[in-house]
Amino acid sequence: MAPLTIRPGVEISEAELRWRFSRSSGPGGQGVNTTDSRVELSWDLEATTALRPALKERARERLGNRLVDGVLTVVASEHRAQLRNREAALDRLADLVRRAIEPPPPPRRATRPSRGAKERRISAKKRRGEIKRLRRPDDGG
Repeated sequence: MAPLTIRPGVEISEAELRWRFSRSSGPGGQGVNTTDSRVELSWDLEATTALRPALKERARERLGNRLVDGVLTVVASEHRAQLRNREAALDRLADLVRRAIEPPPPPRRATRPSRGAKERRISAKKRRGEIKRLRRPDDGG
């Protein structure tokens, strides 16, 4: 099987992935009781050679609550066929790792609203206040 491509230059080899299969709950009728279609895919983040140390540290920080002893595990059991669940687990793992190692967004540059934006905001507030004032009953009666 080919390595799992996370992004260009980052690939997890098949040897680093651990598979477990078990009987799944959910759709499948009588077949559920006889086939091991539920898939657990585990990947040891601490022992991997696929990530540079900086990316490994970033992934460790972002996946901290999902890691158990440095191992990331995903489960797929939504399909009736084991093969489809294997594909779903691979996609899920790749997506998790991809999001965990992406660089942080650039810091936001503080800006102030323009004069035109302030004027539009104030005039909108005045229009709204006028609408509400016109809804009030007359006090004269």
